[in-house]
Amino acid sequence: MAPRPYTSSIRQESSAQTRRRIVEAATDLFARDGYAGTTMPAIAAHAGVSVQSVHLAGPKSALLMAAFEVALAGDEGTHPLHERPALASIMQLPPGEALPAYVHFLAEANARTAGVDRALSVAAESDERVAALVADLNIRRHADIGMAITWCEAHGLLHGDVDAEERTETLTYLVAPETYRFFTRERGWSDEHYETWLADAIDRLVLRRPEG
Repeated sequence: MAPRPYTSSIRQESSAQTRRRIVEAATDLFARDGYAGTTMPAIAAHAGVSVQSVHLAGPKSALLMAAFEVALAGDEGTHPLHERPALASIMQLPPGEALPAYVHFLAEANARTAGVDRALSVAAESDERVAALVADLNIRRHADIGMAITWCEAHGLLHGDVDAEERTETLTYLVAPETYRFFTRERGWSDEHYETWLADAIDRLVLRRPEG
């Protein structure tokens, strides 16, 4: 009997699964041990793959950013947040449902990425490659938040005479992973408390929704 053909689609699927295991292992280790404390052999051992496979998946700095992107929204890449399935589905909801869903997504995303984001921030202070990736991430993050403000404006959710750029900067600060870390890690808030606070802060400081 002739052997079953080893098709390119099977190879691609296997390669994608291996990369996913590597990125997920990297996410765990970067969050736990930081950038400097995480080695390629450690990622390989945690993922159950060879060290060569980890090196083929990219340099350590690229794996750090991939870990952040996957933890953030479930997929890799520099495409805008609103194009990712998790956010695209939320933006199709009626405003009254979309806003709570958006806040819930942000709260959960910050919980998932808090450790990796901290590793990014620390590594950027001494590694030029990571610093460049973080600079690009911040540009993309600002654009994503600006898109959210545009969406709110298009749906009549913005109140008061406030510049759109100021709203963008305010929302960027409110939803930043470091803001989440401050409240939950330093001040001991529960994730539920943080999410409730975030929803209220967005209402008052970004949307400027009138009381009552």
